[in-house]
Order: sequence, then C-alpha cells, then structure tokens
Amino acid sequence: MAGIWLDVLDDIARTCSAHGRGDLLQTVRQKRAQLLNPTLRVLVIGEPNQGKSQLINAIINAPACPVGDGRTTVLPTVVQHAEAPSAAVAQAPPARGGPAGTALAVAVERTPVALDQVAQSVAGMVGRQPGGGPAYVEIGVPRALLGAGLVLVDTPGTDEVAGIGGTASVAAPARADTVLLVSDSTRDLSVAELNMLLHVVRSHPNVVVVQSKTDLVADWRAVAERNRQHLAEAGIPATLIPVSATLRLRAAGADDRGLNAESGFPALIARLQRDLAGKADHLARASVQTVARTVVEQLAAPLRAELATQEAEEQSGPISRLHAAQREVDELRRCSTRWQNTLNDEIGDLLSDIEYDLRDRTRQILRTVDEAFDTADPLVAWDTFHDWLERSLVEAAEANHEWLVQRCDWIARRVAANFNRYGYDVLPPWSMTMPEDLGERLPELQMPTIDRFTASQKLFTGMKGSYGGMLMFGLATTLAGMPMINPVSVGIGALFGGKSIRDESKQLLRRRQATVKTAIQRHVDDFFVRMIRDCRDAARQVQRMLRDHFTGLTEELQEAIVQSFRSAKQEADTDASLREQRQREIRLKMTRLAALHEQAQQLTGTRSAPLRLEPQA
Repeated sequence: MAGIWLDVLDDIARTCSAHGRGDLLQTVRQKRAQLLNPTLRVLVIGEPNQGKSQLINAIINAPACPVGDGRTTVLPTVVQHAEAPSAAVAQAPPARGGPAGTALAVAVERTPVALDQVAQSVAGMVGRQPGGGPAYVEIGVPRALLGAGLVLVDTPGTDEVAGIGGTASVAAPARADTVLLVSDSTRDLSVAELNMLLHVVRSHPNVVVVQSKTDLVADWRAVAERNRQHLAEAGIPATLIPVSATLRLRAAGADDRGLNAESGFPALIARLQRDLAGKADHLARASVQTVARTVVEQLAAPLRAELATQEAEEQSGPISRLHAAQREVDELRRCSTRWQNTLNDEIGDLLSDIEYDLRDRTRQILRTVDEAFDTADPLVAWDTFHDWLERSLVEAAEANHEWLVQRCDWIARRVAANFNRYGYDVLPPWSMTMPEDLGERLPELQMPTIDRFTASQKLFTGMKGSYGGMLMFGLATTLAGMPMINPVSVGIGALFGGKSIRDESKQLLRRRQATVKTAIQRHVDDFFVRMIRDCRDAARQVQRMLRDHFTGLTEELQEAIVQSFRSAKQEADTDASLREQRQREIRLKMTRLAALHEQAQQLTGTRSAPLRLEPQA
C-alpha cells in the first residue's frame, strides 16, 4: 500500500538533493521515517488552561498527565504504551548547529523519574540537566489504545504555534501525524487560535479542533456551530468534535456507556483509530501531498526570485546600456545637425549685423562732413578736416572690428553649448584680436582738385561787371546832357564790378564744397568696401576654423560612442544568451516541480489551492 506515496516522497527527496537543499532533504527523510513508523503520533496544542492534559487523560482513561492545583506544563509530555507505568525525562545534548530537526537523530539521555514526581518533571523542576539541549517527558501507560500504536503528545500552552517546539522539537507539528487543537466551550475560537490553525494546516493535512469542557456550558452546541462557521469562513479544513473530559472520566469510573457517549469521546477516539488504521494509506497520501506542496513552494521561491531579478537586470543591465549607447549615437547625430545649423545661422547674422554697423557709422561721418562743408572753405579747413576724417574712420573700423571679435567669441561659445552634455570644455584653442595695422590698411585720402579765385580772374570778373554798369548808366546820363563817362557812371560801374567779384567768389566756393563732398563720399565708400571685405574674410575664416574644430570633435565623440555601442551590443548579446539559457533551465525546473506537485495531488484525488510557480508581473 505504501508503494505509490513512497515513490512520490522519494522523488521529492531526489528533487531536494538536485536543488542542493539539504535542510529540505533532511525534513523529507524524517517525514519518510515517520510515515513508515506504524505508530500514530497525536500532537495536542492550544492556549493555556484549555484542558489539554485532562483531554489526554480522558482518552486513555488514566491520570498520565498532571492536572489541577494550578500546575503548568513546561516540558512536552509524550504518553505512549508501556508494560508497566513509568516516567523519564529525555534530553538531547546541546545543539551543534546544522539543519533543523537533526537533534532528533542524536541519541537522547533518559533520566528515570518516580511516578509521584511526574508533575515536577513536567514543570521542568526534576530530571532536567542544566546546559543540556531540548527536553521532554516520556510517560509509559499500559493501555490497549496506546498498545495499538497511538502516541499522545501534550504541549505547553502557547499563543503562537511557533512557540511549539521551542522547548523540544518532539512537539513540533511536523513530527505529528494528527494535530488536536483544544479550545474550551466557554467562548468562540479566538483570533490567535484561528491564526494558529491557519499556520498548522499549511504544513499538516490532518487537523481536528476539540471543543472541550462542554459540561460547563449549557449552550455548547451554539458555540460549536459558531466555531464551525468560523472555520469555514477562515478556509480551515478541520473537523470540530465537542467533548467533556469530566464526563468521560466519570463514565469510566461508573462504567456508564450512556454517559460516555454523552461525553463525545467515542467520536474522537473513533477518529483517532481511523487515522491509525489509515496512516499507511490515506493519511500518508495526504501528508505526502502537503510535503510536496511545502517543498515545491520553497524550491520555487528562489527560482521565481531569480527570474524576477533577471527581468529587472534586463532593464538595468547590458540591454539598458545598449539602449543608452544607441540613444547617445542618435543624440550625437542630432547634436551634429544642431551645431552646424547654429554656426551657419550665427555667421549669416554676424555678416549682416557687421555690414549694417559699419554702414551706420560711415553715414554718421558723412552727415558730419556735409554739415561741416556747408559753411567751411576746403581751401582753408582741409588740413584740419583731413586729420579728423582719418581718425573718425579708424575709430569706426576699430569699433566695428572689436564688435566682430566679440561676436565671433560669442558664436564659438554658442556652438560649443551644444556639446555641454558631454561634460568637458570643447571651445577651440584660438583668440581673435584687433589688427595692429588697421590704420595703415585704410585707403589714403588725397585732396581733390578745386578751382582757386586768382587776382587776374578777380580783375577780369570785375572789369566785365563794371563795364556793363558803366555803359548802362552812361547812356542814361547822356540824355541829361552829360558825357557817357562821368563820375556817376564810373561809380556805378565800380559797384557792379565789386558785386560780380563777390558773386563769382561764392559760386567758386560752392563748387569747391561740392567737389570735396563728392571726393569724401567716394573715399568713404572705398573705405566701407575694403573694411566689409576684410570683416567678411575674417568671419569666413572663423567659420571655417569653428567648422573644422567641431567636425573633428564630433568625429572623435562619434568614434568613442560607436565603440561604446559595439561593446554594449556585444555584452548585451552575451548576457542575453546566458540569461536565456538560465531562464530555460529555471523554467525546466519549474516544469518539473509542477509535475511533482501534480503527481502528489493525484495521491488523494483532491485539489488544493493552485500553486503559483511563475513570477508575478
């Protein structure tokens, strides 16, 4: 009968060994030995003062466990069959480390205890060696029920199931075939008891809730019904059996079968006998199913965590670095386009602004020239004006060139700003300064050829003007009987001659002023054309220098980024291959664990809650 579940249990052991889990392998081996043992170990747990010890005494109809007088169970008590009543304190040597549960494989030292000292030994005051390991009390009682293979384990009262086994691992639920949780009828199951049951049923398939002390509560049936509802709502697959140890012991003393039936113990004992008879089949199958689920969960947990870690590393590992390198390549391509557009746009704006600035400065000079030569005579003011004009043009050229230098430096920084994300200074090693020979490079201004009003010209102009006046007034005076040449006509002629000289002098001055203005206009235009050509040449040289510098920088960055991209791609390909191989191995192990779990589920023909093997998204 043990063939099927034993094969599954051996498969579980081999799986634990394959996964390198020696602790789980030890647990499975202990469970194997326990299931092959024909005895039925019944673990009695519960909170303090719930009647656990009295329950055991009522089951075997013997005062094996001390009760009353405020006695407290400190050490677990193992009640088993013996030909004659006996008691001993069993104590393991101090723990040497290693997996949990290995202390049970070590020979324990037993110290016999007198029957009248059982209460003190259970309280931990007799038979226990100081400095030793976990201890428990063994009590032997000659009873047929125990002789059939039943072993009862009384545990210290605890509010947490984790506390069971803190005194001795013999009281751990994993060492039990059946677990009885005792709760009296004076109240409903507490939250702590429900949590205890939830903890136990996850690792144990055979749990019974014993509702004790029904003799103390008149409406114990209502309490039992509420407790069954609590168990159903909590999803705890445990049978509830109400009992009264007092009625059981009284019925045994009076040999009263009716009172015995009223105590509820026949149902509890029948359940224990069914478990004892079915241990090698049904109970063992359920236990193997539970062991399989526990082992698969513990083996699958690190595999799930590893899969989740690999998925996280895929986002932050070589694949992430590959994507980052690809983004760097794309960003450098966009940066190359941006800095070229910036350079072309800024140089175009610079040429336009420089030309406008120089044109505006020369126009201001020409306006000053026009205002000056509207009144000044070039013959008198030329030398002074010439020096002023040369200084003004040099100052305009220097101011314009200084602005050109500042704008070129600003353009270089503006273009370099596109490379700020690469974290180092990318300005070219250059400096544009003011030319020292700027004044010598200006076109030379020669005094234009202008007409002068000589003495002979003045005499000729005066004679020509005086002749007309003298003749006109001479003829007029002849009518009065005077000769044509008379003092009046001569005086009038002299006046007309002086006026002609003055008029001619003014006309010559205006012609000289116009000639000078025209000459200066041509000179300033020549200056503008030459300076603009020099500025354009300087700007174009700066443009070519910046273009060559940033092109070389872009190529250098591109080479570094492409090399980084290639390294990241190679690393990502290698990592992806290794990760894919490891994921296949993990998923293969997951599949085998799922098959093992499914095989264990088929032992009982029932289905437990679905087991999650894949990692959550």
